[in-house]
Amino acid sequence: MQQFVVPQFIDVEDKIIGPITVRQFIIILVGAGVAFVAYKLSDFALFVTELIFILAVTFGFAFIKVNGRPVHYLLLNIFQTSKRPKLRIWNKIFVAVVADEKGKKKKEESPTVPARKQVRATRLAELALIVDTGGVYQGEPLPSNGEHKELKVKVG
Repeated sequence: MQQFVVPQFIDVEDKIIGPITVRQFIIILVGAGVAFVAYKLSDFALFVTELIFILAVTFGFAFIKVNGRPVHYLLLNIFQTSKRPKLRIWNKIFVAVVADEKGKKKKEESPTVPARKQVRATRLAELALIVDTGGVYQGEPLPSNGEHKELKVKVG
């Protein structure tokens, strides 16, 4: 049987200059470029203020990790989560393709959303009991006259 070398520590980034990884080096280079542009475009007092902000953001992105992952992953996840709707509703719409007199295909949408049945509290209690007993209790048929019956559990 052949022996294969299995790579280990694949989540560890390659170091290029001491403890600095390629990603961190590129982030620092971008920060230095932004600082250079700020130096050329502003006077010295404004540059010092901008430099403090640029260094904080650059070193924050390069070296800070949250839950073992770089900060830019956290910011990307926050951005993606904020764009998603808070409530997800599945709206099933039936699309029928119908040909008209000239042979052109035309889509007609017709919602097929069934009317929801209101579930009474006693029915919820009965369903919870069915789930809790693991199916031992099978439930009782619903009375047609609206009366409520006591729930009986068959054990054993």
